[in-house]
Amino acid sequence: MRTLDPLWSSAKARALVDGQDPGGLVRMGRVGRGWRQADLGARLGCSASTVSRMEQRGDRTADLRLLRRAAQEVGVPPHVLGAALGLNVLQTTTVAADGPHCAKEDPMRRRTLLAAAGLAAPAQLLAGVDDALAVTPEPTGSTVPLDTRLARARSLFDSGRHAGLLETLPGLLADAHDAAASRTDLAHARLSSCYSLAAQLFVKIGRYDRARITADRATVYAELSGSPLAAAAAARELSIVLRHQDQQGAAQRLILGAAAKVEATGLTTPAQSAAYAQMLCTTAYTAARAGDRDQAMSLIGEASQAARGLPQQAPAGRLFPITPAAVDLYSVGVHWALGDAGAAIQAGRALHPDQFPTAERKGRMHTDLARAWWQWGKPEQTATELLSALRVSPGEVRDRPAIRQVVSDLSARHPRVSGVRELVAATSARN
Repeated sequence: MRTLDPLWSSAKARALVDGQDPGGLVRMGRVGRGWRQADLGARLGCSASTVSRMEQRGDRTADLRLLRRAAQEVGVPPHVLGAALGLNVLQTTTVAADGPHCAKEDPMRRRTLLAAAGLAAPAQLLAGVDDALAVTPEPTGSTVPLDTRLARARSLFDSGRHAGLLETLPGLLADAHDAAASRTDLAHARLSSCYSLAAQLFVKIGRYDRARITADRATVYAELSGSPLAAAAAARELSIVLRHQDQQGAAQRLILGAAAKVEATGLTTPAQSAAYAQMLCTTAYTAARAGDRDQAMSLIGEASQAARGLPQQAPAGRLFPITPAAVDLYSVGVHWALGDAGAAIQAGRALHPDQFPTAERKGRMHTDLARAWWQWGKPEQTATELLSALRVSPGEVRDRPAIRQVVSDLSARHPRVSGVRELVAATSARN
């Protein structure tokens, strides 16, 4: 494991984090470098009095962007700053220097946690990611470019190979952190993308505590990168986590703000237009889950209009690979969330797997339609869609708690429907 600068692992630093005092961390870092407030102000382009106000405990008027820049200048690690800002709190993982309760000595608890996640993968994979989130591992020394490895990691997610992605994440995060030591905007954007991908995975498998940590960190590094698209991606993941944590209002405010920032770019490039359409889709679904029918329907309509100019197949590597068909799939989810199963089925009537380039999206199409059929009380159609999802992307059925619950309910109420036994066997499997 990488050894942190002793300054940031000291009792004083921990006290500042526990006291939610990010200004105190900036002050500690500044003093540690032997700088006056005027010295730091000169580097930030502000006055010494502004730095003084920033460092005062309890001051809530400090500009967050300026605070993060100041923290970067004095060497506060982003995850330490995030913790002081109220981010990064992992309730289920405790890191201790010694004692009998380390992860390797408690495999039964790890297996229990993994079973609760519904993930058919070795328990040590989830434990390994937990360790990497607690203390960043040493760089792997890989000579493969980070962009290439990030693309491979995304392909694992897109193909539903969740266990493979869990195995990849610790090394990917370690090397992305090592690259971010350069403090370049691009390196921060890459690190944000790594954490956004991790958040997507944890949402998929129902581990929302870990998803909150990784989405928070994605947000921090996206802000440091200065990229509006990276910020939008991170905000989207965080809003999804908040929605799953029953913080509907906060989720809606966050994603609406992200959509406004993307719109403010002028939407002059296809990538910006795609990002805007994606933000509208996510906002519409969030509104639907909150029960706001009028806003949900208005926003999904706007998303459909925004996507009209987008290609039927998104270019490879696009951060937001939204397409007109993807918007229609969101419409299925919006109607389902509003409790209108018939409208959901109608919205998805023209969808077919060939419109979606990845196994994950093909599987999601089938599971979203399955949820709508189940809501409508149609067990045969539900089983048919779930079997289709299972065959194209087993992880969409096996690893998602919500879909596993549908399978369980289907088995309990309609055990003789064709395909139910196969679904139960698939979701009961453990490696």
